[in-house]
Amino acid sequence: MKISFLFPGQGSQKPGLLNDLPAGTPVQDVIASANKTLNESVYNHHSKEALYSTKSVQISLLTAGVGAFKAFEAAGVKPDFVAGHSVGAFSAAVAAGVIDYQDALKVVSYRGELMERAYPKGYGMGVVLGMTEEVLKSIVSRYYEEMSPVFISNKNAPDQITLSGALPGIQRILDVARQNEARCASFLNVSTPSHCPLLLSVSEKLFEMLNNIPFYKPLIPYAGNRGARLLFDPVDIRQDLAESVSSAVQWHDASTVLYENGTRLFIEMPPGNILSRLAAKAFPEARVMSVAENGLDDCAFIAKRERSKS
Repeated sequence: MKISFLFPGQGSQKPGLLNDLPAGTPVQDVIASANKTLNESVYNHHSKEALYSTKSVQISLLTAGVGAFKAFEAAGVKPDFVAGHSVGAFSAAVAAGVIDYQDALKVVSYRGELMERAYPKGYGMGVVLGMTEEVLKSIVSRYYEEMSPVFISNKNAPDQITLSGALPGIQRILDVARQNEARCASFLNVSTPSHCPLLLSVSEKLFEMLNNIPFYKPLIPYAGNRGARLLFDPVDIRQDLAESVSSAVQWHDASTVLYENGTRLFIEMPPGNILSRLAAKAFPEARVMSVAENGLDDCAFIAKRERSKS
């Protein structure tokens, strides 16, 4: 049996999320490294007030993902594949050995700042459930307005598609989607228009920064956000990390690649269980767990037990 670790992105955050990480030296070392790199306590970034900031959300999610991975590593559990949704891709890249945690932390901090500066207010994301991508695309095309642009962004499941853009435009599309029998259409807890062409300038600046950071050959195959392929070349992973902020995340296709390559145990890193629930629905024959729901010890126990069977 093969195991995939899934690292969640923005929208999974909750106040105090770093307090839920398992106790022990591996997590303490990650926290200490974060404090040194940031020149302040990383815990300053996970309060309810701080999490209104995209920068703080991304710092907290990266730290939570890497901390949990290091705890699994210390427990003797190593995945066969890693994948991260949006900023979670940086946690996945650290886990794969492609980029050092300290460098990733500097990049996601800068990434968050760039995203906030590009659209400080009036923009965000929404999600539509129970409607295919093709139908939603036709609605977006029909009701698109230059003054309040909206784009199809992430494909999280065949019937779960996100929108990014100006809030009035998103509201208009959500209303029409409901009128066309969408099961649910609502705003997401994201304050920037992520994963759409509005953030092309952010991708360009990330490229410049990432080109000056060492990248290494992955020790664990990494599933990309944009092309939904397993990536083995550090140049390709660098490009995926830079461009995914302005490109749609093909999450359903990426997780399908993991399943097709033999994954039968998906474990979602903290916080939250969004990705594990998507995997459970998409792959009913696979076992799906999350650290948030099952705890790290139980996840590690099951991973070792299932590994011993194969």
